[in-house]
Amino acid sequence: MASDVQRTEESTFRAYLDAVGLHSMAGATAAGLQPTEWYALSQLASAGALTSGQLSARIGLTTGATTRLIDRLEQVGYVRRVDDPDDRRKVVVEPVAEALAGIGALVAPARSKIAEILDHYTPEQRELLFDYFARATPAFQEATEQIRSQN
Repeated sequence: MASDVQRTEESTFRAYLDAVGLHSMAGATAAGLQPTEWYALSQLASAGALTSGQLSARIGLTTGATTRLIDRLEQVGYVRRVDDPDDRRKVVVEPVAEALAGIGALVAPARSKIAEILDHYTPEQRELLFDYFARATPAFQEATEQIRSQN
């Protein structure tokens, strides 16, 4: 049986994950995007540019669904297709800088609040927090792949 401390930790962690998820959904809605489009745009912003296949692998959609998603993002001005600088036979998808600035404005309040929270931690504590994030990210990615492979 789980202890009260474990239940409190689990409850706190779940509330944190739910708040992050709800913030992402609210950001997507405010930007006129579906959550999957929001996530895809985040992946593109992080990478700078990806092929359709690379984006498909990152977001877990089929290549056909990813192509339709890219079409929608391109139609509303969030991304553009350009020739791959390393292989002219390929096309990569890159975010439109001006559109990302608009996204930045949408998430600025949350970034500001998180910065205020981080300011309360010592450099050593922040190092520990970011070590956790660095370690938890691939763990969540692996768990996501396990879930997807079961379906």
